[in-house]
Amino acid sequence: MYFCLLFNQPAAYLVSLLYNTSIRAYSGLLRLVAPFNPKARQWVAGRQNWQPKLRAKLADNTAPVAWFHAASLGEFEQGRPVMEAFRTQYPAYKILLTFFSPSGYEVRKNYAGADFVSYLPADTPENARAFVALAKPKIVFFVKYEFWANYLHELRAAQIPILSFSAIFRPNQLFFKPWGSFYRKLLTCFSHILVQNQESEQLLRGLGLTEVTLAGDTRFDRVAQVAVAKKGIPIVTDFKTNGGQEPQPLLVIGSAWQADMDVLIPFLNSFEQPLKVIIAPHEIHDDEIERWRSQLTKASVRYSKMNERRPGWRSGDLAKTGVAFQPLNTTQYLFIDNIGILSSLYQYGEFAYIGGAFGKGLHNILEAATFGVPIFFGPNYGKFQEAVDLIEEGGAFAVQDTHSLTEAFQKQYADHTNAAQISRDYVQRNIGATAQVMEVVKKTL
Repeated sequence: MYFCLLFNQPAAYLVSLLYNTSIRAYSGLLRLVAPFNPKARQWVAGRQNWQPKLRAKLADNTAPVAWFHAASLGEFEQGRPVMEAFRTQYPAYKILLTFFSPSGYEVRKNYAGADFVSYLPADTPENARAFVALAKPKIVFFVKYEFWANYLHELRAAQIPILSFSAIFRPNQLFFKPWGSFYRKLLTCFSHILVQNQESEQLLRGLGLTEVTLAGDTRFDRVAQVAVAKKGIPIVTDFKTNGGQEPQPLLVIGSAWQADMDVLIPFLNSFEQPLKVIIAPHEIHDDEIERWRSQLTKASVRYSKMNERRPGWRSGDLAKTGVAFQPLNTTQYLFIDNIGILSSLYQYGEFAYIGGAFGKGLHNILEAATFGVPIFFGPNYGKFQEAVDLIEEGGAFAVQDTHSLTEAFQKQYADHTNAAQISRDYVQRNIGATAQVMEVVKKTL
């Protein structure tokens, strides 16, 4: 078990002072912008009076607590297979789930797989000390990119085991810089780190860390679960089959941003072969959806309006809804205006485009890959090992602009069998990270 040394040297003390100042400054900035920014408002409101809220949640608990922390919704999905496996193997424990981001907490605050769900208070020394004292976890799991100095210090001081899983490291991170001593010491706080790839393992071992396991990415386990347990969505079936006729080729566009649509809309407007398209924005904004609809030259419908146009409705019933009725066989685009069904939509697709890679980062491509489809995305994918792998193997295609998207898509439209099989096989052979995490848990508890 490592001994976590964070603040016992003058240089480390100075860096920790700067770290704590930045945490307080960030929290203060969010409070300033909260009246004008909905996400900042949720972040601030969710942490107000956090101590009495958490104390009330845990008041009657006498069971040992396993604490899982996920930054946001994507990390939650990454951690979910481990939470569910832990629940099965250690039923005497209660699970405390925390989130940093409102986009995770607000969607999963009622997640039935956890006994208590909370925001993670800002990582100040006082908050970390109070949170650990209240939660009294017996074991802690941090998913992927979570390295909060004060929480790690308090947990290790209390000799509470801390596991990091599905972690991934790169040479350009602060841990591996000559001036990164403070951040390297954070890594020594973990009882065990389970990493996604060989490069990460080698980087950590190069620092002298020994409690490291190459386990892979638990997202593979999660998306495989989703594929096995998939449920049909009648509305989407109606859309794809024009209300029960011959199914049409379908492209699912998941987590689309404006930068993605700037490339996609000209492509879609110029594509002349049969193709149905589902468009799921990364965030649901009515004005954005309506703007995209207006820019597309063929008919579209919002998911929330599809119940008003499904087979079985009489013309008089349709008239009562006040919705202009467009026959499904002339409706090419279905816009998703709700949250929570994207991972189930990919089962209907022959092709998938995943958004985010024309901006800061690519969204989850494994949710599509598990259903065996060729996958398209923008150029900023280098930090995502699965994207790099699938491009090398021929299951995914990075595009730079509308022209390159059109060219790549046309080739796959003619024959996508090989790319589809590559995607499906890639997911299947990478399943198993959850079992390796649970082996470490078994040795730890």
